[in-house]
Order: sequence, then structure tokens, then C-alpha cells
Amino acid sequence: MGRFISGFVLLVLVACAQPVAPSAPTAEEIVARGQYLVTGLVGCNDCHTPMTPNGPDMTRALQGASLGFAPTVEMPWGAVAPPLAGGPAGYSDEQFIAFLQTGVRPDGSMARPPMPQFRMDEDDARAVAAYIKSLPQTQ
Repeated sequence: MGRFISGFVLLVLVACAQPVAPSAPTAEEIVARGQYLVTGLVGCNDCHTPMTPNGPDMTRALQGASLGFAPTVEMPWGAVAPPLAGGPAGYSDEQFIAFLQTGVRPDGSMARPPMPQFRMDEDDARAVAAYIKSLPQTQ
């Protein structure tokens, strides 16, 4: 009988416990997530960072670069990836976040290939924008 009462009391305590809401991420955590997305998954450095024979020159991360490749058929093409560090020119923070979610520029046009038409969720888009905004502009 004692085990039954102990179990019942434990069950009641668990049932009455208030759920703990997760805390909002800090600004540093958001920037770190953005860095992970930009450098680990999305591949922004592949085009927006100047290349060396050994890969991206991370001392000039996201400072813009000429692309070292081109399409083999005629198509609209962006031969230069613009600088992103500090935030892309001509975009407010909200416009850049919307671009990452929709692929649509503030003027209503789409980015030219090879830029992917991203469809990030809002949290990922905000994290990417926060990381990119945190990078110093050197050019």
C-alpha cells in the first residue's frame, strides 16, 4: 500500500508541475546559429568570399568576389557575388530577412543564378542576417 501512495503522490506532483518555457536565445546564440548556417550549411562563402588555391580566403569572409565559374549555356548570370559582410548594400535588415525567406529582392526581382532561391524559415533567416551583419566590412 505504501508503494501505491508514493506512486500516486509522485504522479500528482508530475501532473501539477508547471512546464518551463524555453528561454529566448541570446543575441550571441542567434549570431552563432547564423554562423553555423552560413559556413556549414548554406555555403555563402563559396561565392561571396574570394577564393585562394586552398579554398575561401576567410580573412575576407563575405567581402564579395568574382565567380570562378560560369554556365555552359547562355542564361541570366551573376558573374560577381556582391559583398555581404555588415549587411548587403541596399537592403534593410527586414528586407534581407524577407529575401532569405522568399528569394525576392526589395525591388520585386529574383536574384540571378547561381544564387539559390532560399526559402529559410524566419528564425534561420534572422540568424543568418544577424551573423552577416556582425561581420566587419573591409572593402
